[in-house]
Amino acid sequence: MPYQPITIDRDALTLMGVQFPDLRTLEDTADAIGSNMFEGYRPTRRGIEIIRDYCQGKLTFADLARLAQEKSYE
Repeated sequence: MPYQPITIDRDALTLMGVQFPDLRTLEDTADAIGSNMFEGYRPTRRGIEIIRDYCQGKLTFADLARLAQEKSYE
């Protein structure tokens, strides 16, 4: 699978166009996505929103697992 770069704008606090409330949440989300990309994950806008919300505590681990099982990130 070819490398797929993701667009991170630390000044605008966006990751692939998804807005973040602060730099720490942006970087935590980027780290989580980067780790998963090594295992074949291809980030989508919806997937980034889900991971962002999990990093912010808006989703529980059970919510995250359910969304992954439903493939809601596509």
